[in-house]
Amino acid sequence: METPRQLLHLVVGLFALLLGWLAWPQAALLASLAVAFNLIVLPRIAPRVFRDADQGRRWTSGIVLYPLAVLGLILVFRSQLHLAATAWAILAAGDGMATLVGVNVPSARLPWNRHKSVAGLAAFILFGTAAAIGTMWWTAPAAPDAWMLATAAIAAVVAGFAETAPISLDDNLTVPIMAATVLWSAGSMSPTLVSQHLAALDVSTWALLGVNAAVALLGWAARTVTVAGAVTGMIIGALIIVGTGLAGWIVLIVAFVAASLTTRLGHARKAKAGIAEERGGRRGPGNAIANTGVAAWAAFVAAGSADPSLSHLALVAALVTAGSDTVASEVGKSYGRTTWLITSFERVPPGTTGAVSLGGTLAGIASAALLALVGAGMALIPMSAVPLVVAAATVASLIEGVIGATIEARGMLTNDAVNFVNSAIGAGIAILIWSSI
Repeated sequence: METPRQLLHLVVGLFALLLGWLAWPQAALLASLAVAFNLIVLPRIAPRVFRDADQGRRWTSGIVLYPLAVLGLILVFRSQLHLAATAWAILAAGDGMATLVGVNVPSARLPWNRHKSVAGLAAFILFGTAAAIGTMWWTAPAAPDAWMLATAAIAAVVAGFAETAPISLDDNLTVPIMAATVLWSAGSMSPTLVSQHLAALDVSTWALLGVNAAVALLGWAARTVTVAGAVTGMIIGALIIVGTGLAGWIVLIVAFVAASLTTRLGHARKAKAGIAEERGGRRGPGNAIANTGVAAWAAFVAAGSADPSLSHLALVAALVTAGSDTVASEVGKSYGRTTWLITSFERVPPGTTGAVSLGGTLAGIASAALLALVGAGMALIPMSAVPLVVAAATVASLIEGVIGATIEARGMLTNDAVNFVNSAIGAGIAILIWSSI
C-alpha cells in the first residue's frame, strides 16, 4: 500500500493551488474538514490507507498529521496564503517523491541516516523545488520576483535535508515546519540588500575567514572536534562572519569554548559512569549544526534585512541557549550531587535524559549571563536585552529537559535534534518577548 499511499499524498497536494483564490477562513474550514474526514471517515471506508504502526494511534498517524500540518500552515500564513501553499507543495511533492524514489530506485545510503537514500534526497530536492516554484508563481497575489522563487527553492532544499534527519518525528511535521521557517524568515530579506552587503565585504572579512579556518583546524588538532565537525564548524563560522562580521563570530567562539571546556570538565568521572560525550568529547557535524545552525541562519537573514536587530537577537539567543545548556548539562553530570527528572521530580542518576540539578542549573544561568554580556559587548544586542536573553535561554533549557524526558527518551528525537530545537526555542522566545515590548 505504500505506493498508493504516496500517490494520494501527491495528488492531495494539488489542492494547494486553490489557496490562490480562497480566503483564509475558507481554507482553514476545508483543512479542518479534511482532518475530521481522515480521522473519522477514512478508517471506515479505507482502513488499509493507514500503516500497521498507525493502528490505535490515529491522531499521530501521518494520514491525520498531513491535513493538521496544512491547517497549521494556513493559520500561520493567513495573510500570506501563497507561502502556506508553497510549504504544502514541498510537503506533498518533495516528501511524496522522496519516498517513492527511495523505495523503488536502488541507491547508496546517506552517511548520516542509513534508512534514507541519496536517490530519495535528490528526488525530494528536485520535485520539491519544482513544486515550490510552480506553486509560488501560481498562488502569489502578484507576479513573484526572482528572490521569492529562490526562497521557495531554498525552503525545499532545507526541508529535504530535514526529512533525512535521523529522527522518528513524522515527516508531515518536520518538513512543513522547516519549509515555513525558511519562507517566513527569508520574507523579511531583500535581494538588493544582500547584494549590497556582499559587495561591502572587504579585506578584513577575508582575513577573518582565514582565521576562522585556522581556528577550526586548531579545534581538530586539540581533539575538541572531529574532521567532519571541524569542516562543518568552519562553514557555519563563515556564514556568521559574512552575515554579522567579527561581532557574531566572537559570540560563536566564546560559546564554543565554554561548551568545549565544560565537556572536558570531570571527563574521567563521567566516562567511568558511562555518561561522557562520545568520541572523548569531540564534537561532530551533528553537534555543530544542532547548536549553531539556528545562529547561522539568523546571520544569513541579517545580511539581507533593512533592520537586522531581530536577527542579531535571534543569533545571540540561539548561541546563548545552546552554550549555556551544554554548560548546565556537563556541570550537572560532573558535580551534580542530586539530580531530578524534570517531569516528575523523581531522583535519578546524573546524566539521565531530562534530569536537572541545582548546580548545573546555576552554572547554566551564570554562563547564559556571561555569553549574553558578550553579545551586548559586541553591540549585537542592547544591554537592556541581556536579562531577556538569559531568561529565554533558561526557559528553553527547561523545555528541552521536558522534551528529553518524554520525546527523546522514547527514541523519537536524537540528542542533536533536541539541541537544535532547544536553540530554536531560545531564539523564538527572545524574539516574541522583545517584539511585544
